Amino acid sequence: MTETDDREQGTSFQPRFDANGLLTAVAVDAESLEILMLAHMDAEALARTRETGLAHFHSRSRGRLWMKGESSGHVLKVEQIRVDCDQDALVLIVRPAGPACHTGAVSCFYRALEGDLLVRIDD
Repeated sequence: MTETDDREQGTSFQPRFDANGLLTAVAVDAESLEILMLAHMDAEALARTRETGLAHFHSRSRGRLWMKGESSGHVLKVEQIRVDCDQDALVLIVRPAGPACHTGAVSCFYRALEGDLLVRIDD
């Protein structure tokens, strides 16, 4: 079995970080299946998430590890981590403790593109 075959079809976890050392991570509500947010994880964020059961990410703007909800209390409790076929993206199935978006919206994806305008989606 080649390394690619093993990564894509095997059972060993071999996360494939990009040139910046990051994976894409999408948080999905375990109950509603709504996409809550998209963020990035480095090796440290992935390790802390797995150790604590709470979502940790790498903040590109802050240049550091951060736990979702560290200041707001709106943490994301991770129930399952799903790994895509080539192991460069993750889906976190989570139970949110409050809104996921820093704006106070339930999801960061609270607007739809209609023509050239962004229209707020009613919850």
